[in-house]
Amino acid sequence: MALRLTAAIVLVMETLVGGKLSTWEDIGLTDSEYRDSLGRDYIFFEITEPEQLAFTYKANPASFTPPWNDTFNGIKLVATDPPCGCGFVLNADEVEGQIALVERGDCSFVSKVIKAQEAGAVGVIVADKDHENDELFISMVDDTTEREVAIPAVYILGKNGHMIKRTLAQLNRDSALVNIPVNISRIAPHQLNQPPWLVW
Repeated sequence: MALRLTAAIVLVMETLVGGKLSTWEDIGLTDSEYRDSLGRDYIFFEITEPEQLAFTYKANPASFTPPWNDTFNGIKLVATDPPCGCGFVLNADEVEGQIALVERGDCSFVSKVIKAQEAGAVGVIVADKDHENDELFISMVDDTTEREVAIPAVYILGKNGHMIKRTLAQLNRDSALVNIPVNISRIAPHQLNQPPWLVW
């Protein structure tokens, strides 16, 4: 019995290492089970440029904003000045018509999104201020001020936000090109192009 079990384990490992699992169907999950394994409420986006950041990122949508019904391909992701996005956006000319990247802290999530909205952003990505946070997704909830938000927003891990901003600074770039949201429902987990600095 032990010998058979060992042989079965070896066979499974050879299949995994051999890279024969090419689609989500090969791992024996239904479409529903696969979406559950990723997190049903998350959305995903990918950075296409610069290549140093060209990975697929997981994000948690805000509860108080419209959903990401429109797909934006090749749109710029621009960090706001100030980084917290709580005051007047000084680089509104760069943010207008693009996705704003802001840091958590100093004011409510609603305030951040509204300031980006006033600057002309079409969407907002909020990054945790904790640069070491590589696993805890915060839920962005309404601040009960009943202010109207017209653009979608998501929350990303602090580690991702830090790496994006640091890499852009090193490359002397003021923006990255992103596709958001992207549909990964037909891609096997081991085929996702995840950031190398964290594991989902």
